[in-house]
Amino acid sequence: MTQSDGSEFAPPVVAVAGTTDPAAPLVVLLHGRGSDERQIMTLAGHLPEGPAYAAVRAPIAEGGGYAWFANRGIGRPVAESLAETTAWFTAWLDEVAPVGRPVVLVGFSGGAAFAGALLLQRPTGCAGVGVLHGTLPFDAGLPVTPGGLVGAHTFVAQGDQDHVIPRELLDRTWEHLTAGSGATTRSHRDPGGHGITLGLLVELGDWITERLDLSR
Repeated sequence: MTQSDGSEFAPPVVAVAGTTDPAAPLVVLLHGRGSDERQIMTLAGHLPEGPAYAAVRAPIAEGGGYAWFANRGIGRPVAESLAETTAWFTAWLDEVAPVGRPVVLVGFSGGAAFAGALLLQRPTGCAGVGVLHGTLPFDAGLPVTPGGLVGAHTFVAQGDQDHVIPRELLDRTWEHLTAGSGATTRSHRDPGGHGITLGLLVELGDWITERLDLSR
């Protein structure tokens, strides 16, 4: 059985791009369920120059790819599994980004739920957290409470025709991040489905530039 600190998972497999300066701001990309670090890293070429980019492979093999947690339905993590994988991930993140190194997390789909878990655990631990076409991990042992994200900065993106993530979870996520949580949130909606558009990447890039103060 996996330990609560995630110690039985293999060391993270990480794809990197951008600067190799270990003190530079870091953008961490989290792939969707059944995907891998190489696919999500293709986004880095459309995002701002300046930061280091790291795409981490999720620790659970699934469907020819990898997953961030066991689930009990789409967008509904098993609490014990999520606790184990977030402990594994934060051990890696604390090593590569000690206090003082700005970090932005950006997750897509299943990676968005995982990014949301890290946000709920450490609301102000990162310079920003992006939740793209995914849900916060409701009912998974983490506090999703009114005002619980005061001081946090988030980016939420959804498609009106997204039929992958249950609409009820998408709506709850949108409402919480844009109104109930107290976070400072930039939001993006488009008429499409469960995918990343060029318009989304432009807005996301602007937000990353703002959060990491790259315009200096």
